[in-house]
Amino acid sequence: MDQIKPATIGDAWRRGAELLRKAGVGEAEANAELLLLHALGLSKAELLRDLREPFPAERLERWERLLARKAAGEPVQYIVGGQHFFGRWFEVTPAVLIPRPETELLAEAVLDEASRWEDASSLAVLDVGTGSGVLAVTLAAERPGWRVTASDLSPDALAVARGNAERHGVAGRMAFVLGDLLEPFVAAGAAADVLVSNPPYIPSADIAGLQREVRDFEPRLALDGGADGLAPYRRMAEQLRLLPALPRLVAWEVGAGQASDVAGLLRQAAAWREIRFVRDYAGIDRHVLAVRG
Repeated sequence: MDQIKPATIGDAWRRGAELLRKAGVGEAEANAELLLLHALGLSKAELLRDLREPFPAERLERWERLLARKAAGEPVQYIVGGQHFFGRWFEVTPAVLIPRPETELLAEAVLDEASRWEDASSLAVLDVGTGSGVLAVTLAAERPGWRVTASDLSPDALAVARGNAERHGVAGRMAFVLGDLLEPFVAAGAAADVLVSNPPYIPSADIAGLQREVRDFEPRLALDGGADGLAPYRRMAEQLRLLPALPRLVAWEVGAGQASDVAGLLRQAAAWREIRFVRDYAGIDRHVLAVRG
């Protein structure tokens, strides 16, 4: 952004979007809007109301600093410190994957399937690789009777998830476990009705070709699914047999083109009443649900 102070808030938005477009940032106007809301501490309604108001001089340095970070490729969610998911605001830091809209469909699918069970008001749930905790916290918030345990291999990610649980008033009904995939649950002899996970599923060789916001800023630990992207699913499918009881529902998010392979791994691991797919907004089979009961 040039050094000429924007005359109005609307002028700042327009010029900020133009700067981001020139830097190769996609959805430049939407990104500029989010950064402007953050810089000025305004709601969307207040921003639209105040477009003709003078731009506050005391916020100029902050505004330019935010634009520079976004122009360099940093995800806007890390810049503003959070992301909405299932109608709630979640803290997001570079220690965790940024929540995607399609993952909301996984939460919906779990809630819908479990609602058909007679004892749906009181279930034990494991969220493996919880990251920011969006799935675990959402399920706990939507179903106050559920006992939800969130695990992750990253202590920093668990700290973010715990903070989000406290933010939404469910920390007292949750447990947080440090460990790799199902290992801590196998070791503890822990059983659950529902096992949900959004593990890393990008093939290692594909990471270099991801858009820069993902490749250069999001944690590789949360992206890299091994040579074919299926390593976490392969291990979890094997570990399912070591649990004291098979979950009644296993619900996993998968990468494009992986649903059939993941379903095959689940079929090899156990007998299920049904295995079905949930498509995302792009029509991709994005979630695999294996139902036992």
